[in-house]
Amino acid sequence: MSQDIQHISDQEIAHKTLQENPEFFGELIDRYEQKLLRYVRRITYIPKHEAEDIVQDVFIKAYENLRGFDTSLSFSSWIYRICHNHVVSLHRKKQTQKEKGLVEIEDIALQNFASEVDILKDIHTTELSEQIETVVGKMSDGYRQIIILRFFEEKSYEEISDILKKPMGTIATLVSRAKKEFITYWNTIYDFN
Repeated sequence: MSQDIQHISDQEIAHKTLQENPEFFGELIDRYEQKLLRYVRRITYIPKHEAEDIVQDVFIKAYENLRGFDTSLSFSSWIYRICHNHVVSLHRKKQTQKEKGLVEIEDIALQNFASEVDILKDIHTTELSEQIETVVGKMSDGYRQIIILRFFEEKSYEEISDILKKPMGTIATLVSRAKKEFITYWNTIYDFN
């Protein structure tokens, strides 16, 4: 793999993995490992080492199923869907939900989300981050996942539709309902009036 592959699309790398050299898959791992790790930790609230194990399993599943990758979809949506399905499967197997923890939020995603749900007040960023993390942690699983995918992972409605295998109209409705649930919890917990 002497050629520079940093500027090659994910779809091309997947093709090269299958046709030329399995080692090309390492580039896809490099591109998605931290993103998927962050996503898993946000939706599961598990320790980092457990999330790393899940992400490793996701990459194994992705590699084993690479021939089934539909190149009309984005690789990002495809691997996020594998990750989402794997986490849901693990959750079902455990049959018990762990106590919800905090969602780690980067400052940019925090500001974008706070602006979207109109909760920007005269609050310090650190305090706002903690408050948003607390509220997202109290939300129902389905709406929490929608909030995380849309605002913290910054996925488009089309990508969320691909990941969750739901029609885009349904995704739009779920985003709207998730924002309403967030605002309801926000107003219950942080009623500043």
